[in-house]
This record gives sequence, C-alpha cells and structure tokens, in this order.
Amino acid sequence: MSPLSSAVAWVLVYLLLVAAPLLVLLAGPVPPGAGFWWDFSMALGFAGMAMMGVQFALTARFRRASAPFGIDIIYYFHRYAALVALGLLLAHYLIVRVDTPQALGPLNPLAAPAYMSAGRIALALFAIVVVTSLWRKPLRIDYERWRVWHALLATAAVVAAVAHIEGVGYYTAAPWKRWLWVAYTFFWVLLVLYVRLAKPWGMRRRPWRVIEVRPERGSAWTLALAPEGHTGMRFAPGQFAWLTLRGSPFRFEEHPFSFASSAAQGGRLEFTIKALGDFTRTIGTVQPGERAYLDGPYGVFSIDRYPRAPGFVFVAGGVGIAPVMSMLRTAADRGERRPLTLVYANDRWEDVIFREDIERLRGRLDLRVAHVLAAPPPDWTGERGYVDEALLARHVPAAPGGFEYFLCGPRPLTDAAQRALRALGVPLARVHFELFDMA
Repeated sequence: MSPLSSAVAWVLVYLLLVAAPLLVLLAGPVPPGAGFWWDFSMALGFAGMAMMGVQFALTARFRRASAPFGIDIIYYFHRYAALVALGLLLAHYLIVRVDTPQALGPLNPLAAPAYMSAGRIALALFAIVVVTSLWRKPLRIDYERWRVWHALLATAAVVAAVAHIEGVGYYTAAPWKRWLWVAYTFFWVLLVLYVRLAKPWGMRRRPWRVIEVRPERGSAWTLALAPEGHTGMRFAPGQFAWLTLRGSPFRFEEHPFSFASSAAQGGRLEFTIKALGDFTRTIGTVQPGERAYLDGPYGVFSIDRYPRAPGFVFVAGGVGIAPVMSMLRTAADRGERRPLTLVYANDRWEDVIFREDIERLRGRLDLRVAHVLAAPPPDWTGERGYVDEALLARHVPAAPGGFEYFLCGPRPLTDAAQRALRALGVPLARVHFELFDMA
C-alpha cells in the first residue's frame, strides 16, 4: 500500500471510530424526540466522548498507524483533536443548560444523581487535561509530573464520562447499545494496559547499556549505547526513539531524541543531547555501565524515504544537527555519491557541534557546507547573520529539480527556512521537518 493510500485508510479508521457510537446509537428504536436542541446536544456529547476515547489510541505509538504521517504529526493532531472534543462536550453541556436546565438537576453533588455529578466531574477533568497540556510551559508544570497527571486525569475523566452515559441511559436503553459503550470502555482499558504495561515490559526485556558519554561543543553530550542480550535496533537515518535513563520503563520518564549515529552501524547507537532542560542537564553525569531503555524507532524525517531524489539539502541549527549527522554518516557508510548541501547555523564558532566530523565527511561525500554564525569572530570569512532567502539562494542548487530539503533546529530557523525555500520556488512537498517540542 502506498503512503498516500495508507494515510487515507487510517484517516477513515479514525473517522469510523469517532462516528460509530453515534451511528449505532441512532440505529433501531430511539427515544421520543425532545426537540432539535436536545437531540443535537446528545449528538455533540456522544461525538465528543468518542473523540476523547480515541485520544488514547493516538498516543499509543502504533508504528503502522503513524508511519504515513510521522508521529510528530500524530501528536499535534492529538493535541488539537482534544481541544475540538472538549468544545463538543462543553457545547453539549451548555445547550442542555440553556434549553432544558431541569434535566441537569441540582448542582450540589449531595442532592444530584450520581451519574449527573459524574458528568460534571468528567467535563471538569477533561478541561484540566486540555488546559494543562496546551499551556504546560507557561504554567511551569514539570514535564515528568505533567505526564503522570495527564494519564491519570484523562483515564479518570473517561471513566466518569462512561458512568454518566450509563446512568443517563438516553439512547442506550437497548442492551446491545449499552454493550457498545462497554466495548468502547474495554477498548480504552486495553490501550492503557498496552501503553503502560505491555510496551514497557517489552522494553525491559531488551535493555541497553551506556558505553560512552562524551562532551561536545555547544553544551551538548553524546550518549552511546550498546544492546544488552539482544541484536540491537534497526532504524532509518534521521529517525528518533524515546529514551529512558536511571529508571524503569514503567515510569513516566522517557524523552524523545534523534539518533546521531549511522544507521549502517546498528550495533552501537548514539544520541547527541543539548543541556536545555532538567533532564537533559543530567546527561553529563551519566556513567558508562548504566542501563537504558529505548522505544523506537519512529519518524519519517529520513532520506531513506526518497531513494530516487537526485540530491539533498540540509538546513540545521544548533543541536538540530543530530538527525542530519545520522543521515550524513549513513550516506558516507553507504558510499553515497549524490550531491549534498549542509547549511548549519549557530551563534558562535565555538558552539558548532560536530565541527571536525563534518569536515571529515566532506572527504567522503559530495558535500558542500556553509556555516552561518550569528556572532562570528573578527576574522570570520563565512556566512554571518541568520538563514534567509538571500543566504539560501547562494548555497542551494541553482536548479533544485527533485532535490529534497530537510530542516531541523529552533522554530524561528525552520520557519525562516521554509519561507525562504518557498520564495526560491521549492515545492512544499519537498520540504521536510519535525514538529516536536516536548520536554
């Protein structure tokens, strides 16, 4: 199946999972209508609840489902789908509040039916989950703590919502319709068990051992791992994995990092990590011999997806060079002969990660390199300032043809590079980047 066909198929599966409860509940005998707004609010509630339930599947990291899109796209869709679902549930509540307020009963949980209180609790929990996800950084919520509470609150919200639906009984009086929600609830429980138990158990059975931790320029560290008791991991250059250090894979302490090593040498994996947050600042204290766990590989940010491209252009900034180095190192190990261009932006010459490695790769590849410095030394003769249309026009191929373009770095850099490439006539379909902004 082609990537496009696979993507269409998975979109249809998602739409079916979201629409199925509403379609099934409307089949067969339905309760007498209580007016348009009442029935419309019920439809919104069922649709919003189905969307919230399918959210568990979106973050289960099923490789086959994420392959056509890239897991970064799946995570972004998960984020905004939750916002839409919350809007549907809020609309469900507000319409009933305005149109049929007597149906809600008293607000006091001691006097209200338990199932109505469950619905209010579910709505409040869903709102907390969405707000703390979208504004985690402005709220200064620690990433690991947020992940634990995100999972617990989302699960509690779904349980409360199902209790509300079962208690109300509207459109679910028939036993087979009630079993629909039982099946959905069972499906959600299985997803949680898979993500939190089955997958970590598989990771635990395939541990890795830290064999080297070396400092790099720009406050970065390279962490090298070797498989322990298994054959290792095959990945495509440019992909990434979730890494767990100093903890059990059953804990919420995994972080996504791109491979920096060659995919042609799968027995040893390397991740180059810049000290930017609470977790990444601890990489330098990791000692050889410590155990690590990996969940991967993931991602579609790879030259391997374009075997017929006549050449590649890479625009990287800072530690965004890591997946690009994986692609360049792999290309060198494979004896690649196609033309390659690297535009690498940094603040200072002292911060240029892999400076010597890049120079050595120039001797093994048809590689043109342009270093761009925001604060160059006085004797600097290379590019200075920031990546823009004029700079890229000087370095990208004059007749780009079918070249593929890979962007990785801080968001301002990739945004500027996208605008510049578009102005230079590069089709959007040939510009590739990842959207991760997690810990």
